[in-house]
Amino acid sequence: MSIDWASWLGLVLRWFHVIAGIAWIGSSFYFVWLDNHLRRRPGIDEGLAGELWAVHGGGFYQSRKYLVAPEELPAELHWFKYEAYFTWLSGFFLLALPYYYGAELYLIDPAKLALTKGAAIAIGLGVLAGGWIFYDLLCRSPLGRHDGALGIVWFLVLVALAYGLEQIFSGRGAFIHVGAVIGTAMAANVFFVIIPNQKKAVAAMIAGERPDPELGRKAKQRSLHNNYMTLPVIFIMVSNHYPMTFSNHYGWTILAGLSLAGVLVRHFFNRRHKGETRVSLLVAAAIVFALTVLLAAGTDRSPGNEATGRVSFADVRAIIDRHCIMCHSATPTHPGFDAPPAGVAFDTAEEIRRYAPRIRMQAVDADIMPLGNETGMTAEERARLGAWIAQEGKGDGEG
Repeated sequence: MSIDWASWLGLVLRWFHVIAGIAWIGSSFYFVWLDNHLRRRPGIDEGLAGELWAVHGGGFYQSRKYLVAPEELPAELHWFKYEAYFTWLSGFFLLALPYYYGAELYLIDPAKLALTKGAAIAIGLGVLAGGWIFYDLLCRSPLGRHDGALGIVWFLVLVALAYGLEQIFSGRGAFIHVGAVIGTAMAANVFFVIIPNQKKAVAAMIAGERPDPELGRKAKQRSLHNNYMTLPVIFIMVSNHYPMTFSNHYGWTILAGLSLAGVLVRHFFNRRHKGETRVSLLVAAAIVFALTVLLAAGTDRSPGNEATGRVSFADVRAIIDRHCIMCHSATPTHPGFDAPPAGVAFDTAEEIRRYAPRIRMQAVDADIMPLGNETGMTAEERARLGAWIAQEGKGDGEG
């Protein structure tokens, strides 16, 4: 019996990452929602920022927020931190498993830059650390007092980072590293700012002192930043299933556009929770999304559309045998695979025809297959594959 341990490990990590992420995002969204719904009612204690009554699951709840802190701490105080830590740790291992361990396939693009595996990993890790340091310095600078301006600058920095990484890494590798930078900043906000500030406030109360209100302000600011960065990160997490985003000549622009749409949607809900329904934000998000889709369609790499002349199945079979069959076979010969990736095999003519749309999407319209183009598939070969698939679609292919 043969077990593909790498695939099972990837499944466990991804499953754990999704579970931890749901817990983290859920608590983050809930507390921003709660903060936005707090109201000061007549007769409310002067030390309270507001309160909220809610009903859920058959029960009634009363939530209160103190302007700084209560007069004394309760015996039991709940913290929200491990969701963030476990999300980041599992996400880092998910990054390391394919993109660092398998850097030659998933991260390095020799057509852009002939990096060694060690150099590619060093750049990736340096980007993660450098991204957090730069963001943290922005927050601590005078700009940190202005959330709107800081958000715009940070967004532009990430767009510039996406453009730069796209010149170095594969499109998929560039996307995932921008997401990893954002995720690292979010988790580091919790680890280095939010939780330490909360611990300082608790320590001050235990010592009989009044906590510094600035501690809460800074922690809340970083929490709000995390709230806005969440939807772009989720988009990047799922983008590797959609090569029309990261394999495009202007992938960095597509990343920026779809991320901006997510930020606008998040802002709509944050304002709505405060009682302001700004439909214009949703309209703006839809316009940005539509323009991004049009850009992606207009700049899509489709060499197969330019091919002319009839292509025989024998020619296609030769191309697939030369570039694909070492992985996509019931018995792969590639050292990185014990089974055909995603269960897709090209051993027979029937299988090739069945998966022709996928071949077109990943090897013709995009150039993400073969992984890292390690076999050196040429633009002409991709064009011939595309031409044959077009013939098949018209019903005049050869057997």
